[in-house]
Amino acid sequence: MFWKRNKQQSELPIDTPRNNDKPPADLSDADQASPPAESPSESKAPKKRGLFGKLFDRLRASRDAILKKTISIFERRGKIDDDLLDELEETLITADIGVETTTRLIDHLRDQVKFQKKKGSTDINWLTDTLQSAIGEMIDSEKRSLKTGTEKPSVYLVVGVNGVGKTTAIGKLAWRFRSEGKKALIVAADTFRAAAIDQLAIWADRAGCDIVKGEEGADPSSVVYNAVHAARAGQHDFVIIDTAGRLHNRANLMQELGKMARVIGREFPGAPHETLLVLDASTGQNALQQARQFTDTCGVTGIILTKMDGTAKGGVIIGIHDQLKIPVKFIGIGEKIDDLEPFEPEAFLKALFEREEV
Repeated sequence: MFWKRNKQQSELPIDTPRNNDKPPADLSDADQASPPAESPSESKAPKKRGLFGKLFDRLRASRDAILKKTISIFERRGKIDDDLLDELEETLITADIGVETTTRLIDHLRDQVKFQKKKGSTDINWLTDTLQSAIGEMIDSEKRSLKTGTEKPSVYLVVGVNGVGKTTAIGKLAWRFRSEGKKALIVAADTFRAAAIDQLAIWADRAGCDIVKGEEGADPSSVVYNAVHAARAGQHDFVIIDTAGRLHNRANLMQELGKMARVIGREFPGAPHETLLVLDASTGQNALQQARQFTDTCGVTGIILTKMDGTAKGGVIIGIHDQLKIPVKFIGIGEKIDDLEPFEPEAFLKALFEREEV
C-alpha cells in the first residue's frame, strides 16, 4: 500500500514542509541510547558552533579514551620512548581501534620517532600531531558522498541487525533529503515484525515523507517491487529501503537481501546505488565483525555509524576504514532528527584531538 504522511495531510503536496521545515520537537529515539547527562563543568564551558562544535561536544567520551589517555601516559612517563609507545598501544586497543589497526599506527609512530630523532623527546604536541596525522590518512576516502542514479530515483538499501538504530537512521536520512528540498520515499520491507513497520511509519511522518508498507508476513521483495513503481509514479528523488534486522550469522536470511537487490536492479539498472550498513558504535569490535559479514554477503558500499555520542569506543570508525576500506558516510551524534551528520574526517579528527578549554 502507498501511504501519504497521514490522513489529515493527504490533500497537501507530499513535499510541503511542516513546521516551516524545522525539525519536530520532543522526538524520542527508541533505537538510540540517550546521551550522557551534561555535567556542570560542560554546561559552563563555552559552546563551539557548527559541525565541529557538535562533534566536539558529542565525542567527549571517545576523545577521553584516545587523547586524554595519551596525554596522561605522557605525563606519567615524561618522555617518548618504547615503554610509552607500548602503553599507548594498549590504550588505542581499549578505544576499540582494533589490534590490527593499532599495530599499524604504533609501527608508524616508532618509525617516525626513529626518523625524526624523537626518542627521549618531551614534545607531547609532536606525539599527538603525528598520531592524528596517521589516523587522518587511514580514514581519508574519496567515496564519501552518496552515489546517485543518472535518473530518478536513487535507491538505497539499508541493512543491519536489530537494535543498532537502523529505523531511526532511515528517518533521519529521509529528513535530511527533505530539508534539502528533495522527495524521499521510505519502504518498510521488514515485514517480519509489525512493530518495525509501525515504527518506521512514525519516522516517515516525522520526516514528512511518503512510505510504502506491506502487511506483516508479506514477501519483502514484493513490497520493494511495489515501492519502486510507486517511486517512479511519484517522481521521488530517493528511495530508502528498510530491511529486517536479522542476525548477521544467519546465511539463509541474508540471502533475502540479495533477492531484494535483484528485484531493484531489474526495475532500475544500476540500483541499488548504495547498500548502507547501520552499525552501533558503542558495540566496538562487534560492529567491525558485523561489517565484515554483511560486506561478504551483500556488498556494503557505505556505513552509517550510530550512537557516536556518549561512547568511548568511537575508535571503531578508524578500524572500519583501515581494515575494510568501506567509507563511513554518516554518523549519529544525538537523538534529534537533524543529528545525523555526513562524516567529515577533518572535523572528526579535529574534535577528537582538540584540547579541552580551560
